[in-house]
Amino acid sequence: MYHPGSRSIQDRFDSRRIADRLEQVTVHDELSESDTAFITSAPMFFLATADADGWPDCSYKGGLPGFVSVLDARTLAFPSYDGNGMFRSLGNIDVSPKVGMLFIDFERASRMRINGTATVLFDGDLLSEFEGAQAIVRVDIQRIFPNCPRYVHRMQLLDYSVYAPAPGHAPPEPDWKQSADFRDALPGTSG
Repeated sequence: MYHPGSRSIQDRFDSRRIADRLEQVTVHDELSESDTAFITSAPMFFLATADADGWPDCSYKGGLPGFVSVLDARTLAFPSYDGNGMFRSLGNIDVSPKVGMLFIDFERASRMRINGTATVLFDGDLLSEFEGAQAIVRVDIQRIFPNCPRYVHRMQLLDYSVYAPAPGHAPPEPDWKQSADFRDALPGTSG
């Protein structure tokens, strides 16, 4: 779990023992019932990817609770919804499939990290299970670890996004797609 850079700084701050103990006690590679409940109730998470040159990218992924599905104790799946067409996360996964996922419950000050290897699926049975999905990202889990919540700010969810796909709900077109700067370049236009 720790590389020479981590070890060097752990030694500087005399934290190697606690880092090792945290790994021994909290890090695991299969989702528990409470991990599953935490993930499937989450309306959002942050996804870290890297491009072919190693440049990192972090993206917010949101949906209605349950939009991240636990397929089994070592596998997650989540939809890729219509976005800005840049496909930075999916493109990064295509060239560098290692990902980090950070789930935070701001109301209960709780968080969990998941590291794994991702695959982008453009067809198959999973695609039909996620309303509004353009693709599915499947994550084979290598490491799960909770984080200390003491610096998580307590916040309250006011509303779910009207753009989040759901059965029987057609999300509205975002305003930016109507802008003269972009509308002739949208998919399906001859621009």
